[in-house]
Amino acid sequence: AKRNGVKVEEFGLGFPPRAWGKKRKDGMILSLNWLPIGGFVKLKGEHDADTAKGSFGAATLRAKTKILVAGVTMNFLVGVLMLTLLAAVGMPKLLTVDNVGQEQFSVASDTKVTHRFVQAGYVQPGSPAEKIGLSGRDLITKIIAADEVREIGSAAQLQATTKEFAGRTVTVVYRHNTKEVSKSVKLLDTAEVEASKDTDDPKGHLGVSPNELIIQRSSWSAPIVALGFTKQLIELTLKGIGNAFIGLGSLVAGGVTGNDTAKDKGHEKATSQVGGPVAIVAVLWGGGTLGLNFILFIIAILSLTLALINILPIPALDGGRLFVMYLSRLIKGRPFSPQVEERIHGTGMAVLLTLFVLITIVDVGRFL
Repeated sequence: AKRNGVKVEEFGLGFPPRAWGKKRKDGMILSLNWLPIGGFVKLKGEHDADTAKGSFGAATLRAKTKILVAGVTMNFLVGVLMLTLLAAVGMPKLLTVDNVGQEQFSVASDTKVTHRFVQAGYVQPGSPAEKIGLSGRDLITKIIAADEVREIGSAAQLQATTKEFAGRTVTVVYRHNTKEVSKSVKLLDTAEVEASKDTDDPKGHLGVSPNELIIQRSSWSAPIVALGFTKQLIELTLKGIGNAFIGLGSLVAGGVTGNDTAKDKGHEKATSQVGGPVAIVAVLWGGGTLGLNFILFIIAILSLTLALINILPIPALDGGRLFVMYLSRLIKGRPFSPQVEERIHGTGMAVLLTLFVLITIVDVGRFL
């Protein structure tokens, strides 16, 4: 922006709310913000039709294009670089056939599993797991019965161990928010578990439906793994965004026509594909239990997702601003007036805020 004569009013790392800010002598504010997903630049006079010296509008069309694409490019490059480093030191395996219909990209000959974690996952109400305070994000590491110690390295191993010690009092060792906790509880016996199988409330010996979390590492193929995963992420994100907007359309149509079925289905489709700020905080909080690799992995995914969403031709976003700029030249041969531009981007912002509010409401119910 500065190279093209546009005044920068604020350069921020992360996204608001602001955690810290300092105004320099040239008037530019440097800021650190709470959401660690890339950064932003606030420019003087961001209307396409502005003519004041140093404003965004006064720059050439080519300069404006470069400015709008630069932020997206940086977010993309930072995300890919972080994924490359993670692939080399240890990348979490997020995608599986069970959750997205495909395995996470890897180069089989150069990828090794370095760590496995067993997360409690779903904790059944009234189960032994609930009695000792296990939560879904806790990591189960050991089960001890008298002098018999079983290290837990997989979901299958947890199932086999609880079955082996069925009906006995055991000590469950688990990590909760980075702290190791040990608590004793009596597991359900096999007769009770078997009797519950054909009921509406099947039970387990411990009472959890565990998730298996895997860290895998590559060497020479790390950049290839990063790009392969990025491609998968882009495809899944575009699919999710498409479903979200289709759902939002159904929600609006259902509200206008009074069709409650369409309205409910639209609400579910619009909010089930994406997560909002509450989801981001919840995932980062849960990632803290799993270590720095998981937190960096989540941040890399957020950076790439932000880059992709931001370049889409959605009014109010950089891609939308770029689209409107070129559309105005195609239709009128010059920029739209500030009033027309504000109406276009204002409508886009209203749609995004509606989706944002719906997602936040769902996130609160899901995570809090």
